[in-house]
Amino acid sequence: MSTTPANDPKPPRRRIGSLRLLWPFMKPHRALAVGWLVFLSISSSATLVLPMAVRHMIDHGFRSSSTAAINSSFLALFMVALVMAFATAARFYCITLLGERTLAALRAKLYAHVIRLDVSFFERNRVGELISRLGTDTEVVQALVGSGISVALRSAVMLMGATAAMIWTSPRLAGLTALVIPAVVLPILIFGRRVQKLSRASQDRLADAAAIANETLNAAQAVKAYAREGIESDRYGSAIARALATARKRIGTRTGLTAAVITLFFGAITLVLWVGARDVLAGTLDAGVLAQFVVYAMLSGGSMMGLSDVWGDVLRAAGAMERIGELFGEEATIADPPHPVALPRPVRGALRFEGIDFHYPTRPDAPALHDFNLDIRPGETVALVGPSGAGKSTVFALLLRFYDPQRGRISFDGVDLRAMTLPELRGAIALVPQETVLFGGTAADNIRFGRQDASDEEVHAAARAAEANDFIQMLQDGYAAELGERGVRLSGGQRQRIAIARAILRDAPLLLLDEATSALDAQSEAAIQQALERLEKGRTTLVIAHRLATVQRADRIVVMDGGRIVAQGTHASLLAEDGLYAELARLQFVA
Repeated sequence: MSTTPANDPKPPRRRIGSLRLLWPFMKPHRALAVGWLVFLSISSSATLVLPMAVRHMIDHGFRSSSTAAINSSFLALFMVALVMAFATAARFYCITLLGERTLAALRAKLYAHVIRLDVSFFERNRVGELISRLGTDTEVVQALVGSGISVALRSAVMLMGATAAMIWTSPRLAGLTALVIPAVVLPILIFGRRVQKLSRASQDRLADAAAIANETLNAAQAVKAYAREGIESDRYGSAIARALATARKRIGTRTGLTAAVITLFFGAITLVLWVGARDVLAGTLDAGVLAQFVVYAMLSGGSMMGLSDVWGDVLRAAGAMERIGELFGEEATIADPPHPVALPRPVRGALRFEGIDFHYPTRPDAPALHDFNLDIRPGETVALVGPSGAGKSTVFALLLRFYDPQRGRISFDGVDLRAMTLPELRGAIALVPQETVLFGGTAADNIRFGRQDASDEEVHAAARAAEANDFIQMLQDGYAAELGERGVRLSGGQRQRIAIARAILRDAPLLLLDEATSALDAQSEAAIQQALERLEKGRTTLVIAHRLATVQRADRIVVMDGGRIVAQGTHASLLAEDGLYAELARLQFVA
C-alpha cells in the first residue's frame, strides 16, 4: 500500500492538504478549540507586554533611582507573569484534551472503516501495516494536534506580534532586521521538502517492521518448530535497521534545518543589535528602547525556531494523514444494495447456484468455479467432496458473499444474494470453519461470539451439545477462564468444539461445516457427529469433508473437480458409478 518517496509524484501542497481530513474529527470539540484560542491570545498578549515592563523598569526605575518605581515595576512584571502562567496552563489543557479526543475519534472511525472492508482488501494488505496505521500514524497526528498546532499558532502569533512591536519600538532597527528574513526562510524551504519525503519514508519503513513482527509473533509455534528464531530476528532487525537509517536521514536533515535557522537568524539579530548598541553610545537611542527591542527580537527568534521545529512535525503528520487518507479512500466492493430485499419469513433455506463463473481477484487467470449449477432443497444436507482446489471452499465464500461471482446468480429462498443486506444474509448463516478462530477472551465470550445476546444458560447448553462442557468445566475458572490469544491454551480439538458450540448457539437456518471434525480424535468425532446430526435437523446444511466417512449420512453428495460438478448422488450410487468419488473412497479406505 505504501509507495517509496522517490516514486511519489504528489506535490508538497497536496501532501499538506491531507491534514484537512482532520477537521471532521476536531469539529465536534469546537468548545475546546475556542478555549484554546482564547487562552492563546491571553498568554501571547501577556508575553508581548513583558518587554514593555522591562523598558519601563530601565527608563523609570533605574534612572530615577526610585525604590517605589522599582517596586511597582517588578509588581507589574509579576502580575503579567501570573496571567501568562494561568493562560498557558489553560491553553495546554484545552489543546492536549483536544488532541486526545481527536485521536480517539480518528482511531475509532478508521478501525470501523477498515473492519467493514471486504475480504479481498485483506488479501492485498498486510495486517501489520494496518495496525501500524492505526497506532503509529495516528500517534504522529496526535502529536501535531496535541502540541504541534498549539506551538505553531503560538509561534506565528508571537512572531507577528513581536515583529509589529519591533517596528513600533524602533523602525530603523526593524528595517535592518527585515533585510535578513529571506536568508532565514530560504533554508526552511530547501530543507522542508526533503524532510517531508523522509517523514513519509520513515513511516513506511516502520510499518514494514510492524508487519514482519505481526506475522512472526502470530506464528510463534511455526517459527519455533522450524528453529527460525535467529532468521526471523535477523529479518526483523534488518527492517528496523532500514527504518533507523531513514530516521537518521530525517533527523540529520531536521538538524541541519535547525542549525541553519539559528545561525542565520541570531547572526542577523546580533548584527542589528550591534548597530543599536552604537546608537545608544551615540545618544540617538535610549537604553530602555534597545532593551525592549532586544527582548522582542529574542521572542521573534524563538518563534521562528518554534515554527521551523513544528514544520517538521507538520510534514510528518501530513505524511501520516496521507497514509490514513488512503485507507479512508478504500471502498468495499461487496456492499449493501441501495434498495435491499428482505428474506421471506420464515426462512426456509433453499439455495440455487445458476451458471456461476468465478475467479479470485488475486488469481484472475485461474477460475475457481466454472459453469457451476446446484439446487439445494430446504432442510437438505449436502456434502461437497473432491480433491484440494476443486472449489468447495469457494462455494462457502460465495454464499457468505465474501466475493461476488463474475457471472451467474446465487439465490437464497428465491432472493438474489446481492439484493440482500450483508447483516441479514450472514445473520441467517452459521459457519464452522476449518481453521478455528478464537479470541483472547473467556470461554463463554468465545461461544457467545455466535450470538452476543445469548444468556449464560444458552451458552452452557450449546457447549454441552458440542461436547465442550466437560473440558471447559475442568479449566481453572470454567466458563470465565481466559483462553489466551487465538485460544492457545486449548488443543486443536477443543478449539474446534468451541467453534461448533458457537454455531449451535447461533441457531441459523443455513449451516456451513468446513471440515468441522478434522481436529478431533475418533471418540470425540463420534460424539460430535451425533451433536451435528441434532444440529442439522430442520435446517439446510452444506458440509465440506475430505474424510468420506463423515459425509455418508448426507442426503446428497456433490463431487467437484476443477471448479465443476462432475457427479452427485448418495454414497452407494456414487460408488456404483465407479467415478472420481469411488476412486477417492478406495484410496481412503485402503489407507
